[in-house]
Amino acid sequence: MSLDSRLWGKAAGLGKNARGDHRTHPLICHLLDTAAVAEVVWDELLTAHQRSMVVGALQVPDEEARALAAFWAGLHDIGKISVPFQLHRNGPKYADGELLAQELSGEQGYGFAAGAAQDRQSHEAAAHWWLAGIFAEIGYPSSKRRPQSQLSHAVAQMLGGHGGRFHPVVYDKDSRCPVARHPGLGTGRWEEQRRKHFDEVRRVTGAKSVPQGRMTPGAAVVLTGLVILSDWLASIDEEIRARLRQEGWAGTPEDLDAYWQVARAAAPRLVQRTDLLGTGFARPDPVQRAGGTSLVASVAGQLPDLVADHGPGLVVVTASPSEARTEAALRAAAVLGHAAHARGLFYALPTGSAADSHMAQVHAFAEQALTGPWRSLLLHSSSRLKPAEAAKQWAHANAAGDVSAEPGEEWAPTANSWLNSHHRALLAALGTGTVDELLQAVMPVKFNVMRLFALSGKVVVVDEAHARGAWGQKLMLRFLEWAAALRIPVVLAAMSADRSVDAMLAAYRRGAGGSKEPMVQPRPLPAWSFVDAQCGGGHLPRQPAVAVRASTLSIEVLDGAPCEEIQAALAPLVAAGSGRAVVYRSTSAEAIRTFRELSQDLPGLDVTLVHEQMRNKDRWQRLAACRSAFSPDGGVSGPCVLVTTPMLEHVRGLRFDLVVSGPAPLVNLLARAAQSAGDQPRLVVLRADDKSELDDAALVRRTDMVLGAGRTVSMPEEVPLLLDEVYADELVDGLGKAAARELQQLDNRRTVRERRATGTAGWLEVPGPRELDGDLGLLSRDHPGMEPELLSCVLGEEMVHVVCLYPGSLLQDGVLAEKLVLDRKTRRPKQPGQLVPYLIPVPRRLVHGVAGDANSAWRGMAALKPVLRLNMTPEDGTWVRAGERHRFRVSELGLIVEQLP
Repeated sequence: MSLDSRLWGKAAGLGKNARGDHRTHPLICHLLDTAAVAEVVWDELLTAHQRSMVVGALQVPDEEARALAAFWAGLHDIGKISVPFQLHRNGPKYADGELLAQELSGEQGYGFAAGAAQDRQSHEAAAHWWLAGIFAEIGYPSSKRRPQSQLSHAVAQMLGGHGGRFHPVVYDKDSRCPVARHPGLGTGRWEEQRRKHFDEVRRVTGAKSVPQGRMTPGAAVVLTGLVILSDWLASIDEEIRARLRQEGWAGTPEDLDAYWQVARAAAPRLVQRTDLLGTGFARPDPVQRAGGTSLVASVAGQLPDLVADHGPGLVVVTASPSEARTEAALRAAAVLGHAAHARGLFYALPTGSAADSHMAQVHAFAEQALTGPWRSLLLHSSSRLKPAEAAKQWAHANAAGDVSAEPGEEWAPTANSWLNSHHRALLAALGTGTVDELLQAVMPVKFNVMRLFALSGKVVVVDEAHARGAWGQKLMLRFLEWAAALRIPVVLAAMSADRSVDAMLAAYRRGAGGSKEPMVQPRPLPAWSFVDAQCGGGHLPRQPAVAVRASTLSIEVLDGAPCEEIQAALAPLVAAGSGRAVVYRSTSAEAIRTFRELSQDLPGLDVTLVHEQMRNKDRWQRLAACRSAFSPDGGVSGPCVLVTTPMLEHVRGLRFDLVVSGPAPLVNLLARAAQSAGDQPRLVVLRADDKSELDDAALVRRTDMVLGAGRTVSMPEEVPLLLDEVYADELVDGLGKAAARELQQLDNRRTVRERRATGTAGWLEVPGPRELDGDLGLLSRDHPGMEPELLSCVLGEEMVHVVCLYPGSLLQDGVLAEKLVLDRKTRRPKQPGQLVPYLIPVPRRLVHGVAGDANSAWRGMAALKPVLRLNMTPEDGTWVRAGERHRFRVSELGLIVEQLP
């Protein structure tokens, strides 16, 4: 039996021949392409630890594991030898419209049963079903009662998941005769060709060994990532066109051996396109003062010895938000990254605005800590269309602040970079984004395991690790279990130690297989602790860190009308002719109104505005200007004030003489107060102001009761005590009957919400690495009622991205002179990434029920479906779009959404 090279594997994007027939790439060639790329990925992209997880699980030498990985990657698309795929109505055709593969159905042996062409099984699932049986045939360990526990089924299930989702377990009766359940697989020559392709891929790759090990969770993550990444690279259209075989190519063993050399020669070039090669961590510089007691000196001076003795793991840093805490976290990341031979870093924050603001400090760290070439992407909901485009625009916005890299901005990939895709972006050596990117790795979303794979070669830093609420807390614990099982070095930074921080320590220890004895994060601030990933042991520094500089925070609570109190608080700055302040308002609309009032009523005051409902590029430019103007060495003269929203509370490097805020939970108020400079920082709380809709009413009320008319707080030693006071059950005891009942009702509502959120997150999260029991399908299981809205609810408030269109051009600046339709020359649509600088993030609750003004070309692009397009009309010097229940008004100050009566 000879191999049939007419069975096609790739056709889209390959063009047509002179007769007008679609060109195709034989399936066997695509399988060998993928196997060849897998060899290079194994050699050049996997870390030593990633390879060791596979070698240890398979119980074979490194070279045999490499050959097996290439062999398995080469089998990923063997399910394409099936009737529904080869004869799909959208498959490659002759010039007259007849399917190229139609001739197969008329040949002897290629017949198929009635209904085979309508079999709805995907080619990924077909590979899983068929391979489970063939692996058992050639001697891979198998089990009739529990197939998922043995390697034959595990490898088949892993390969069936190369499309982003694993499929349920295939039991013995089905794997022995899969065609009985899925006639689309076909019998006769269909089966013969599957076996022939299987044998030839095995022969060419040299994977003769029969491993007797088991598929551990760590090995499954690494191998799944290797297969998916290799398939992605082997599927690049223009590269396939360069390897197309001539018509009549037979696919004889000699042809395959020759093609294998072609594929191997092309593979390094394909991997080079990822911009992922050569990145590592430099050896951290020794600490100048090893005996230093500051947080930074303590971490830098003592962590290297702990890591040298026990290997990489988890570092938890608890301190008030500051650049010093961020520096300590990054110092820890540098030590862990070098010890783990990691290939990059992902820095996660609660919000996209916080990620934007931290990018400068993360880049400064990367220039010192990373070796070799490295690429950086901005990863959050506002940048998701084109992460590289967002990073590039961010660089331009920050250029005035000397934040950009060397000439040419080598760290910012071009918008057409291979990495510039949502599912690939997390692979980038340096990523700055939101914690959502981590949490999706432990939710049953498409390509969740690819996220785990991308992170398994990096160091992960989670800043403000406590700032996610009950949903995020539960999912973070599951992520930390997986991180420990995969030996991912992690650094967590939090304001103070509490039970949630202790739970994070316990989760990492659990994932590492450590003792069940509880480990408590030290309560005094600042502090840090270490858990090694090797055995889950907990370690504390020999010499605890101490606060280098104490201060006394003055908190004043005012009851007057917010607008009047704000102006009264700022009046002394105007009278003195100097001073810097920040005013937090609860919404973007309130911030815009306050900006206008202060600009009009206090003419001697320099007023700046920044909020989330600005165009991306405007927000980035204003954040860059704020970082320059309000830094400790900022060059502003005269009195000035920054008006903003809670988006700014996680921004580092800003210093003010006065912080003014509406009511909020204590932890948020303290984060904002951390931006107040000097030995006597000042915080003014406006009791009569509106609270944010996202803030918990019970915690806001408890904070208000604890603060009373105001109080002074010794920083940082009294912070844990003050937080404990807010959460204490005894707080209700001293209240009158009515007030006590009100607080109890608010507390009960909070408890119900948290339990409901925790329960739903627990129902939604994927199993932990020790709970899989060999069944990878549990990582992709679908729940009834698991809609996209639920996922976005778990990840935080759902955001919609609005783009405003103006008469005469798609965008006001004319960035896209034509509408998003096919380009006449390339026949490809214009890149939606060009919209990234013009997107405005808006909470979905503010635009509920708004259909937008998208045309058919817009709706036809998957990337633009979550973008709400609004056609604006001029009115009174601004641009307006009015609907049945909403009115949108946009100006240079941003977007205001008004709910109509």
